[in-house]
Amino acid sequence: MDREPGELYPPIEPYDHGMLDVGEGNLVHWEVCGNPGGKPALVVHGGPDSGCGPRARRYFDPDRYRVVLFDQRNCGRSTPHASDPAADMRHNTTGHLLADMERLRAHLGIDKWLLYGGSWGSTLILAYAERHPERVSEIVIPSVTTTRRSEIDWLYRGAGQIFPEAWARFRAGAPADGAHPDTPGLLAAYARLTESPDPAVRARATADWCAWEDAVLSQEPHGSADPYSGRPSADRQALVRICAHYFSHGAWLEEGALLRDAGRLAGIPGVLIHGRHDLSGPLGTAWDLAAAWPDARLVVVEDAGHKGSATMRGEQLAALDAFAAPDRGRYTR
Repeated sequence: MDREPGELYPPIEPYDHGMLDVGEGNLVHWEVCGNPGGKPALVVHGGPDSGCGPRARRYFDPDRYRVVLFDQRNCGRSTPHASDPAADMRHNTTGHLLADMERLRAHLGIDKWLLYGGSWGSTLILAYAERHPERVSEIVIPSVTTTRRSEIDWLYRGAGQIFPEAWARFRAGAPADGAHPDTPGLLAAYARLTESPDPAVRARATADWCAWEDAVLSQEPHGSADPYSGRPSADRQALVRICAHYFSHGAWLEEGALLRDAGRLAGIPGVLIHGRHDLSGPLGTAWDLAAAWPDARLVVVEDAGHKGSATMRGEQLAALDAFAAPDRGRYTR
């Protein structure tokens, strides 16, 4: 299929889809597109709240890939949706999501699959691959994170050194009762606000959180000015509720575990693609992961941040195209 460098593949529709019952009243939406006989690949979206959109399908050659996409618990088309205050979040943890991925793989009869995804998606990919390395053929990650508490602290406190006005507003958005002097406490306070029975309280916490997230990305050269605040209302509410839920608990991961256990990825080829200007998840994490994972190649994109760029998109497409080729593993960009 002839395309210009960096050009996405044409839009495609799923040939199969469904709702996977993962227990505790949760149904996870999944879809499959591309070639039913092609190389299996799983798209692991970010957030952990964003859901999978049709654009993600277009990173894969539809003639060579069998692409699986799913919406993580309580977001996207999965039910119940986190924008509904009645949705029970107790059964939405990293461990639950990893089990959902493995259940989906078995449901679709896939032996091994390539994993693709960035930001929070990269944390979930690494956790899954370190738990089930025999089920992973390759990994492609744009915007690397491991969701260490130190990374969470940077995003929700440390970056305030660069945007002090915006951080002061974010800090003031949670009750100033002295109960949350540190970052986990502040995020837990936001988590409580998103559980409020008062819709006005939930709306205000959602707006304050999204305004901070937008501020952190405001200096990037590409992408929209309101990547968080500009989402539909229900998606914004789910975003903040799920993010506050996960990040106030350190994503239920032992600090530094994903970097410590990167040796379990030995033999799995990987491409890590990270923007130099990413203030949301600074480059150091990708650098540390590349050093700990000898089969991974780090590509630093000089004109990109967390929102990406055409150059960054081209690197993702090149990596995925190379891994689908008969002589895959010769990725040398």
